[in-house]
Amino acid sequence: MAKPQKDMKLSEKIQAFEDELKNTKYNKRTQGAVGLLKAKIARLKDEHIKKASKGVKGEGYAVRKSGDASVILVGFPSVGKSTLLNSLTDADSPVGAYEFTTLTVIPGLLEYNHAKIQILDVPGIIHGAASGRGRGKEVLAVAASCDLVVLIVDVFHPEHLEVLRHELYDTNIRLNQHRPVVKIVRKPKGGISIASTVQLNHIDRDTAAAIFREYRIANADVIIRSDITVEQLIDAIEANKRYIPGIVVLNKIDMIDNDTLRRIKEQIKPDLSISADRRENMEDLKEIIFKKLNFMRIYCKEMGKPADMNEPMIIFNGATLKDMCEKLHRDFIHKFKYARVWGKSVKFDGQRILKLDHKLHDGDVVELHVI
Repeated sequence: MAKPQKDMKLSEKIQAFEDELKNTKYNKRTQGAVGLLKAKIARLKDEHIKKASKGVKGEGYAVRKSGDASVILVGFPSVGKSTLLNSLTDADSPVGAYEFTTLTVIPGLLEYNHAKIQILDVPGIIHGAASGRGRGKEVLAVAASCDLVVLIVDVFHPEHLEVLRHELYDTNIRLNQHRPVVKIVRKPKGGISIASTVQLNHIDRDTAAAIFREYRIANADVIIRSDITVEQLIDAIEANKRYIPGIVVLNKIDMIDNDTLRRIKEQIKPDLSISADRRENMEDLKEIIFKKLNFMRIYCKEMGKPADMNEPMIIFNGATLKDMCEKLHRDFIHKFKYARVWGKSVKFDGQRILKLDHKLHDGDVVELHVI
């Protein structure tokens, strides 16, 4: 006899809804029911993770970020993360042919194209990491604070890739996704009002309204500006996701034949295949990491002197004068008077910019004036 739902544990409720979702065929008639089931599962998972976090003792991993960006190597135990770290950087991470070699976070520094990139080797994660197995929560918390996630997949276990993606997803990390453009303004009464500036191909207004009610939001004005899915609407409502770029790297390719490698590459479609042990394709990996971080170069100029075109400041694309000031010295934000800018972000060279929110472009030359 099935348990009454009120007596079921959260994990059992989640499993029951997931089973129901698997057994529900998706079509136009069931679209709303499927969307509501996904919302119930997402809400209960979020509640389950929050409850599991309460009262948990033990130290997390303290990582002091350094350089222009931080990159984390994520994979199962013994996938070759430590070997890869040592191949990319000057780090001295312990390497062993057995599981759980890495017990703490070990940083290394990759210097490439004038950028200083911190690479982090962390303990391997396993199935259930998002729920705390194998100290997975601490590892994934480090991932959430990084600028790029590199998923390392053992050539003998390509099936691990989906597990890694699932664990990151359940930790509220969205790899290679854009934040859904949804504005939600709560109000005291009037119900749910939903407007969209684009055609919605994956969700209808009735389903969206039902999802809001599942999250106990009865009154709100909602404007949707991108063609979102049910999952993306849930993400917008929960508003606790991290959107981080990621790449997939297939390791240990020196240990299999070409036909097997070709089959595995067709299966998981990695961004790059490497042998960390033999340092094969390391330069290609450095280039992919650099490009995926979406850097731009800004050249600093002192008043009355030519710009230093040999040592650019490396900063993320879309950065503003405020970001530049903060990177140079935190006090510069408060002491900022104006900047003279040469380059694509201004109408004419040497233009005087008075606002810190001015967006810079790659290759700009900036002369800061502070008090």
